[in-house]
Amino acid sequence: GLCLLVLRLFIGVHVFLVSCALPDSVLRRFIVRVMCSVLGLFVRQSDPRLRDVSVRVYIANHVTQFDHNVINLLTSCNTPALNGVPGFICWSRGFMELGVTGSRAELVDSLKVYSSQRGNPPLLLFPEEAATNGRAGLLRFSSWPFSILDVVQPVALQVQRPLITVNVADSSWITELLWTFFVPFTVYQVRWMPSVPRRAEELSEDFALRVQELLAMELGVVSTRLTAADKTEHMKRLRHTSLLPFAPGSQPLAARPRMPSSLTGVTPEDVRITAMAQRVKEVLPHVPLEVIRIDLAQTNCVDTTIANLLEGRVPFFPESKETGTDLPAPSTSQAAAASGIQGSVAVPSSKPATKQFAKSPVERHLSLQERKRALYDYARR
Repeated sequence: GLCLLVLRLFIGVHVFLVSCALPDSVLRRFIVRVMCSVLGLFVRQSDPRLRDVSVRVYIANHVTQFDHNVINLLTSCNTPALNGVPGFICWSRGFMELGVTGSRAELVDSLKVYSSQRGNPPLLLFPEEAATNGRAGLLRFSSWPFSILDVVQPVALQVQRPLITVNVADSSWITELLWTFFVPFTVYQVRWMPSVPRRAEELSEDFALRVQELLAMELGVVSTRLTAADKTEHMKRLRHTSLLPFAPGSQPLAARPRMPSSLTGVTPEDVRITAMAQRVKEVLPHVPLEVIRIDLAQTNCVDTTIANLLEGRVPFFPESKETGTDLPAPSTSQAAAASGIQGSVAVPSSKPATKQFAKSPVERHLSLQERKRALYDYARR
């Protein structure tokens, strides 16, 4: 694999230079396609006669960061750059720069003007707006690609690769390119589907949903309602889970050590809250530190937090019974535990979550652990 990687890096430079030097034509696509086979990229298409030369917009599912380059080896088409930074990298990857940095409405208007000029190649768009491995389902199609023209042609794309998975979530295009050079070969299967016209008075959302269902049936996967934003949020949660001091499933609750603040991505706001919490802890040593931090995040004042804790507006479980006997005013949760009323304990333990939602995920996780420990302590008593 390493030998193939080094060899193909040199060959890839020649492929890039040839693709830049030759004009867009059938001869150029044939030469580049043959050279890509040396790089391990094999492109196959089923029944190319189904490709409608009159269609100006192609709609394809998104599997890898090089889908537009692969389809461009079969027919002339352009894919607009949506997220990449304009410049040499964007151009070298084969994206078309429109110079539009505004809203989607401005992008649609610009693409309508582009499509109205008959000399321009067709557009190749990916309504999923995020790449998946193509094995489970399709992300929900965005409606803006279906607002450009009333006729689109779906393109079903499947990718197969031995030993190494085709696409890994949250990986860069450079990483995927290196893995492509590392493995023996990668096969792209392109299937042209019949063109789909818009029905009378059909909204763009309904048009997108109908094309999504057709593509899902052709690929044999599920048509989901998950969007690219859902995938992005999911990846953020996965990245943050590895930074939490209490990683789920790593160790038992009693044996999980606290990680240093430098490893948990603490922000300056968290540092300030921690300093204020230590001041409150010096005055009220029996109050759990997590309870103090949660209330400080809401009040942003040491004196107000101390008053809330002394007057019982913030329920909590004292850290020790010895310190709790010297309090001038018992807390609400302590009184409930002493009276033995089982139903009143669940309410104070859940009030901090309903009153205030911490901004930091670390704070939210620590608050959850504190409430769990409080329930354990009450069950033991």
